[in-house]
Amino acid sequence: MNNKKKIVILGAGISGLSTAYWLHKDGFDVQILESKSKPGGAMETSFEDGFLIDYGPNSGLETTPLIRQLVDEVGLSNEMIYASDISNKRYILRGNKLHALPMGPISLIKTKLFSTKGKLRLFAEPFVGKSDDGYYQSIAEFVQRRLGQEFLNYAIDPFVSGVFAGDPNKLSVKSAFPKLYRLEEVYGGLIKGMIKGARERMNRNEESKQSAKMFSFINGMQSFPKAIAKKLNDKIIYECRTQSVERRIDNWVVSYEKDGQIHEIITDCILSTLPAYVTSKIFGGLDVNLVKHLEDIYYPPVMVLFIGFNKKDVGIPLDGFGFLIPSSEKKNFLGAIWSSTIFPNRCDDDKAAFTLFIGGARSQNLFQTDKQKLIETVLNEFKQIMCIKTEPILLKEKLWHKAIPQYNIGYIEHENYFDNVEKENPGIFLSGNYRGGISVGDCVKNSEIVYNKIIAN
Repeated sequence: MNNKKKIVILGAGISGLSTAYWLHKDGFDVQILESKSKPGGAMETSFEDGFLIDYGPNSGLETTPLIRQLVDEVGLSNEMIYASDISNKRYILRGNKLHALPMGPISLIKTKLFSTKGKLRLFAEPFVGKSDDGYYQSIAEFVQRRLGQEFLNYAIDPFVSGVFAGDPNKLSVKSAFPKLYRLEEVYGGLIKGMIKGARERMNRNEESKQSAKMFSFINGMQSFPKAIAKKLNDKIIYECRTQSVERRIDNWVVSYEKDGQIHEIITDCILSTLPAYVTSKIFGGLDVNLVKHLEDIYYPPVMVLFIGFNKKDVGIPLDGFGFLIPSSEKKNFLGAIWSSTIFPNRCDDDKAAFTLFIGGARSQNLFQTDKQKLIETVLNEFKQIMCIKTEPILLKEKLWHKAIPQYNIGYIEHENYFDNVEKENPGIFLSGNYRGGISVGDCVKNSEIVYNKIIAN
């Protein structure tokens, strides 16, 4: 019966493609509508003057076995690569110097990243009680209460900027970091929860994000959606823009524009994996309150700055993943990934490739200034930190005007409303990185959840 069910999927990013793959494999008639000429969504890879550049996600974490299953089934096994062991080291900028983030008790004792007082405060964590209202608590409030101000300033603040490009004072601990929140709710604390939670993950065959292996592909992250799309090639309509969805008695109608003409598809189900701000325009005729919830989700601007140097001109050892910058350090960028240290094939062996991130929720006004001056300022700050005195041999930038959805305080209200919309409108499903997590691993894991919801519909 499955091949008689028509499912239209909006968006050929990793969320839409992964879900489409499971459905197509199960015999459903799938049609994907994509506005761009290529698959991948935010995953964009290009090759410039001997450098491989990922303008979107630079890597993923293998937090679910679904990732390896999908990679194997779409024929990418020989191209999947894992991060070098040396890239396990992460740096934090403090006092204009790079300090390795301690990864164990001995390195924690020795590090100069935290003061003695800050280190001692960490040992009090098991004795801190639960919060009264975790649903409406920021990650900053949560960490300050459990681990202290210094750990917030020099560990969590830069981490939040590096992952979400977010503001820790606004991000909801429950929605943005559900597993961290759960450690307190279920086990009463972080240290207790990390020990006991490891057993649960083992039973579920999952990896924590702290221990999961980081992966990419020889030819960059866009290889992943391209390989999935190749399996679904005749199921994808590129360079088309979805206009609206309309309810019929027993089904739905999707209208889209291509080559100046409006087309319609009659379908049993519609899955939107488009960004919230795009979905709001398409579903405007369905539910006014849904539109408000979607439009209330904030996406800050982020500029990706890719820089190439001759390796001999870099004045410090490239022995890690890169570094993150706490907001208290007052720099004009969030941090830098040492791209050519993490994965091979990013440039020639005598070159070094770096990816910098500018803007985000805590620095959204940066882009109101002159773009070239901003880039020059960031470049000079980066060169000072890295002890580089020469000019780059390659510099490329891309501004994502709306980059990463922010799971801010009160996000639970959006989540509940989206669940309610799906219940009241059988055949409508909402997915993408504004639901269930922003990472590549989250999106792949969520694709199976959405797949199960659709087949149970």
